[in-house]
Amino acid sequence: MLKQKYPGVPVVSYVNTSADVKAETDVCCTSANAVKVVESLNVEKVIFLPDQYLADYVSKNTKVKIISWKGTCIVHEQFSSKEIQDIKKQNPGIKVIAHPECPPDVIKASDFTGSTSGMINYVKDNQPKKVMLVTECSMSDNVEADNPNVSFIKPCNLCPYMKKIDLKKILDCLENETNEIILDDKTIEAARKSVIRMTEIGR
Repeated sequence: MLKQKYPGVPVVSYVNTSADVKAETDVCCTSANAVKVVESLNVEKVIFLPDQYLADYVSKNTKVKIISWKGTCIVHEQFSSKEIQDIKKQNPGIKVIAHPECPPDVIKASDFTGSTSGMINYVKDNQPKKVMLVTECSMSDNVEADNPNVSFIKPCNLCPYMKKIDLKKILDCLENETNEIILDDKTIEAARKSVIRMTEIGR
């Protein structure tokens, strides 16, 4: 529908979209390279999907006009600027780090905004005494393990879709080759092109 409404405008989609969406996409992106991917196209405007908040973040960091779709992340959309402000009042000096899929008011209330890798690097490089990662709850556990001198305030917004995957299920897939996903050749080829273009652009 967006491609019909904006003929000729290239489509950039988040890398975790479905194969069908990738097949309609000119190039994929991650939260880390979204701005770079958009600017690499050398066009005046792009269609960016599915996350409207990531699209808003990109639009504020490039001169390219962003046409977004009204999707959101079930985890990041739950955070609010009031929650951030309350955390800061309760924890003087805390550094709040937001993912770019958070609502704009949350990003504005935070001290730093970055992709998953950007958040990890911020903590590693700056070693704040106390930090809050505004993203999926489990990520704080992972970053905390590598930064024992940093105290983490952990908001617990869990992703129900990510939690469907566990080690037992992964092992079962590897050992028994279960749950195979079968796609037609046309979709595979079209989707592959958008991913390859992303890797060629790099981070």
